[in-house]
Amino acid sequence: MSVVLILFGIIILALGVIQIRKPAWGWRVNEGWKVEGESEPSEAYLVLAEIGGILIVVMGAFLILVGIFKLLY
Repeated sequence: MSVVLILFGIIILALGVIQIRKPAWGWRVNEGWKVEGESEPSEAYLVLAEIGGILIVVMGAFLILVGIFKLLY
């Protein structure tokens, strides 16, 4: 069970880093295909996406730590 937590934490951590580094990617995947022509996400969306990415990184790190703790004890 602890190995699963660690792997899940690593996956979540990687997704969080992607969300922080490229916040517009999520918009293009979810909303960009609905709009014709050149369109970009708003600044508010980009800021909220980066904040969400930070929270996801924290959650992934927490899962990794819990998994390591369960392995050791």
